[in-house]
Amino acid sequence: MLLEVENLSIRIAAVTPVADLSFSVDRGEILGLVGESGSGKSLTALAVTGLLGRIGGTVSSGAIRFDGRDLARMPEPSLRALRGKRIAFITQNPMTALDPIDTIGNQIDIVAKLHLKLSAADARRRTIDILSQLRIPEAAALCDAYPHQLSGGMKQRIVIAMALSGEPDLIVADEPTTALDVTVQAQIVAILSRLVKERNVALMLITHDMGVVAQVCDRVAVLYAGRQAETRAVGPLFAHPAHPYTAALIDCIPRAGMARGSLTGIPGTVPGVAQYPVGCRYHPRCARAGEGCATIVPVQSPLAGGGTVACHYPLEEPAHG
Repeated sequence: MLLEVENLSIRIAAVTPVADLSFSVDRGEILGLVGESGSGKSLTALAVTGLLGRIGGTVSSGAIRFDGRDLARMPEPSLRALRGKRIAFITQNPMTALDPIDTIGNQIDIVAKLHLKLSAADARRRTIDILSQLRIPEAAALCDAYPHQLSGGMKQRIVIAMALSGEPDLIVADEPTTALDVTVQAQIVAILSRLVKERNVALMLITHDMGVVAQVCDRVAVLYAGRQAETRAVGPLFAHPAHPYTAALIDCIPRAGMARGSLTGIPGTVPGVAQYPVGCRYHPRCARAGEGCATIVPVQSPLAGGGTVACHYPLEEPAHG
């Protein structure tokens, strides 16, 4: 397994916004990290990419094993050697991910120069090749353009090209389609899915869009208020969700032929880290909440068909024995 996260907890100042996360992703596979805003998805991405320190966060417990090495215990110089080369990070907003006063070509070239030690000429040839692979027309001419001359969808393709330039084994994409219109979102998701198969890389796709998850992911980890609700293969998860929160997220997906006004929502909001409830953090919003939910933290239990769920009253009974 290329990336294995085990019992990961994150601490910022006096709070623990993420606790006891465990998941894995291998080459040629797409893992979806899903949940509403405030679930801890982006903090998890920063932990995996070794960037928690930039916001004053630390890994307080657990392990993040990348190709057998624990990133959580790795010194910054070693992390810097991996980041951009073997581990690539695609941020949420392509509008702010690029330097507005430098050309597109230079911004992609620098990754290959730094991490692959290529000459300026070889780096530019590599940049043009990657842009062509992303089906960007007139790739050579685009290298001389500036970010303000490009559409949002084209900017996101450039950010993806920068991620690919270092020949990564793992790509962490933090809501890469959030700032784009629906048509362009579909194009970007298709590009990422194709790259995973063609380049045999691992993709950790962070999103709140269950439709995207259903379309491209192999496995899914559902997060709520910094804890893991359910993790399993995408097919069983959508066919028979075990956690009430997973089922509620799926019910929020619009479907063809739905009657007007029949789309449901989840009452309430994800609590802030200072207001996390005791016991199961979802219980104030859960229709199945019962005895123990408000006092006892549910543990991850294996499901008969594979995967795990953390719920006192799951929709599918955990396997026993």
